[in-house]
Amino acid sequence: MPYSLQLAFASGLVALAMTPLARSLAIRFGALDHPGPRRVHAEPTPRFGGLAMAAAVLGVAWLARVLPGPARELDSRPLLGLTFASVPLLALGVLDDRHGVGPWAKLAVQACAALTLTVFGYGVPLLTNPFGEPFVTGAWSLPLTVLWVVVLTNAVNLIDGLDGLAAGVVGIACAALWATARSHGDFYVMFIAALLLGACGGFLWWNRPPARVFMGDTGSQFLGLTLSALSLLENRKGTAALTLLLPIVALGVPIADSALALVRRVVRGQHVFRGDAGHIHHRLLDAGLSPRAALAVLWGLSAMFGGAAVLLEFVPHRWTVPVMAVLGVVLFAVLLTARHHARRRRD
Repeated sequence: MPYSLQLAFASGLVALAMTPLARSLAIRFGALDHPGPRRVHAEPTPRFGGLAMAAAVLGVAWLARVLPGPARELDSRPLLGLTFASVPLLALGVLDDRHGVGPWAKLAVQACAALTLTVFGYGVPLLTNPFGEPFVTGAWSLPLTVLWVVVLTNAVNLIDGLDGLAAGVVGIACAALWATARSHGDFYVMFIAALLLGACGGFLWWNRPPARVFMGDTGSQFLGLTLSALSLLENRKGTAALTLLLPIVALGVPIADSALALVRRVVRGQHVFRGDAGHIHHRLLDAGLSPRAALAVLWGLSAMFGGAAVLLEFVPHRWTVPVMAVLGVVLFAVLLTARHHARRRRD
């Protein structure tokens, strides 16, 4: 069995076994997600599922570091950085899932997590230039790293509004990042991507519609942080031809959803941190799709974006803009069709 598959399988088993324990813990401490206007579920659902995924990723990662195998040869600094950066975010997520935390406190802790990653060697030394050589960021690496981590962490958090959606989208993105890393021999990215993919798969058994447990902010923030760390790992040596553009494309659905939410709230004069029911999955539900059908559409879109990210690793740079334009047109067409059907249902 290939080593990456072994890692994914082990991580998946841990997540599968630990999620019921996390669910019981959430029930005991009253960390429940109650139905509401922006919610899809009809019954109070336990959170804390993210604790199981974090235990799977970090636990199996450190176990692989001490057991015989290729992981023993890895530099421990990136894994230490991810572990130390995860601790405050997991603590924040538990507190938020139990009592609620303000947006500025979340941003502060996310920024601290990003700074922790930089201490252990993570950064954005290069920026993609589709028309030539990548740009060297120099002194801009630190603020760009913090911005990247904050944006990606909140993008995953915002899309976590439908059973199985966030875990599925992140799993698909991990598969794409694993494939691009394999093409240029970045074993560290393959290592973390396989672990996160397995954890998402194990958790999905309990989170598939109708979900018996949610990942909560504990999970969405951990997933966002780990994905951003994966992207920075791939970027750190400049080995990827398109550097950060690949994860941006692979995560096109949550990033586009976040960007649209920001623009929508600014245009309407709403507070940018105030939630609404205008996300992509809400629009598909308003168009008359069932939760399972909406999930299938969004998983399909994510698979298309992930496949495009892998494709961009192998095609000439001149194909970058056309490929991204096609992805944008497809996403716009889906949103426009959903809006049209939603209006017809209201009329």
